[in-house]
Order: sequence, then structure tokens, then C-alpha cells
Amino acid sequence: MIAMNRIKKLFNIEYPIIQGGMVWCSGWQLASAVSNAGGLGLIGAGSMYPEVLREHIQKCRTATSKPFGVNVPLLYPDIEKIMKIIVEENVEIVFSSAGNPALWTPFLKENNICVVHVIANRKFAEKAEQNGVDAVVAEGFEAGGHNGREETTTLCLIPEICDAVSVPVIAAGGIGSGKAMLAAFALGAEGVQIGSLFAASGESSAHENFKEAILQAAEGDTKLSMKSLMPVRLLKNDFYRAVEKAEAEGANRAVLMELLGRGRAKKGMFEGDMIEGELEIGQVASYISEIKPAAQILKEVWAEFIREKERMNKLSF
Repeated sequence: MIAMNRIKKLFNIEYPIIQGGMVWCSGWQLASAVSNAGGLGLIGAGSMYPEVLREHIQKCRTATSKPFGVNVPLLYPDIEKIMKIIVEENVEIVFSSAGNPALWTPFLKENNICVVHVIANRKFAEKAEQNGVDAVVAEGFEAGGHNGREETTTLCLIPEICDAVSVPVIAAGGIGSGKAMLAAFALGAEGVQIGSLFAASGESSAHENFKEAILQAAEGDTKLSMKSLMPVRLLKNDFYRAVEKAEAEGANRAVLMELLGRGRAKKGMFEGDMIEGELEIGQVASYISEIKPAAQILKEVWAEFIREKERMNKLSF
């Protein structure tokens, strides 16, 4: 008997592919495009004021009749307002990240919302399951944006998390192809979350300068930074080098916070300042060479996944 893929069943989607809820990249256009193509699109609430989020939810619902969700960093300053809007707008799926899953999971579950929490270690995976989440995203060191302090790679993280929890596991971090997706499934994942490929898509709300920088990125052009604050993988530029220099000189948290300032990510990814902006992107940026529609990206990943799965089935050992 063939078991039903639990991620497809949980979200009622055609393909077990979830778009990352990336700040400044994941508006309603991208989320609806991914959902319309058969995956699960996510609106990234981390870069939105509460009423802006409401507008994106409403526009996304107009643009697609298929399931979509909202990604919510739990450290968001207006978290109460965000959660209130999510309930008022009848959002059915929430991906929470960057915070304690105990804080909001019970509230969301009481409102019949499917909850998925993003983790980077076994401790938080177990804590998330104890607090009633429906699934976890296990995000490895290769991922763009905020990352785990343990620096555990996806290859090591996925099997450990799959052994630690009974809820379905979604793999993230370095998933930039159907081959990578198949590898994640071989390790026990039942779905994948893809960020960087969709950040460079046509529907991404990222600035064209940032998309072009992604296309030009070479191997080694991203690195984990700001480890004493909250680790984040960045594309190297003058801002990254200033942080690197400060950290090498032993700068304390206050100095780094001052260097980071306000709106640095918006300045880079949304406004297009490739020199002084914060540019969050994953290691897979080095082999993204073309801006494509989100639907094409999803279909190509899935087609390669199926091809490689069939090839592996034919191998003789």
C-alpha cells in the first residue's frame, strides 16, 4: 500500500513544494503564483505593517482559489496585531519562525489554523511538536536569511529531525533543484521549502538590482554573518564587509546593532541598494542564472524530481 504524502494532504496541494515566506520578496503576487501552480505560496509578514499584511491577504485570495499561508516571525514587534488580522482574514495556514513556538501555537490552533514552525535544531523541533504544530520546517545552514546558530547542514539536520518528531518534516536550506528535493526525501522529508529560487522569480517583490545580484553570485559569495545577534546568511557587499570587520575586532552587540540600524534589509532587497543594503540569500544563488516565472520554477523542480526518482529506481546495486 502506497502511503499518502502527508504534506500534500495537510495543505491540500498538488506538489509538496512550499515557497519560502521571505521578507521583502514574498508578497501576494508571488504567493498566489506558487499556489496557482500547485504548490503552497506564503506571504512574508516579516516585512509588512499589519494593515499592509491585511491588504496582501485579501489580494492573494482574489488572485487564487487555492490554499496559501502567511509566514510570521514571532519576534515581530506588532505580533498581536498580526495574529488578530490572520484570524480576522480567515487565514488557514501559518508558518511561524524566529521565536518560541509555545507563544502562539495554542492560540492559532484554537482558531483552527494549521501551524508549521521553522526550526534549525532538535531541541526546538521537539518543543514545536510538544506545543501542537502540524509540521516543522527543518532549515539547514545553507539557507538564506536568518539561520541556526548550530550551523548544521541540511544533510545532517533532516534525518535527525525526522527521527526526533512524528509530525511531517519539510526540508529547507540548499533546495534549489529537483535533485536536491529528491535527496531531502531520501533523508526522510515529506516536502521542501524553496526560498532563493523564488526570490529571483518574476513575481518576487524584490528589487531588480537584487535579482540581478543573485544571478551574478558565484560560489562562496554568501556567508553566515552577525552570529552574535541573530545569524543571517548574506550576499557579500560593503555592508557585509563592515559587519565582518566589526566582528573580527570584537564588536559587542550594541555596536553591531548600531551598524545594522533600521531598515537595512528593506534598503537592500526592496529598494535596490547593493552596496549598503542587507542582502539575504542562500548558497544556491551561485547556480541561479535566469529570472523565471514562479510557475515555471515549480514545474521544473518537480519534473527533475520525478526524472531523478525514476533514474534511481532503475539503478542496480
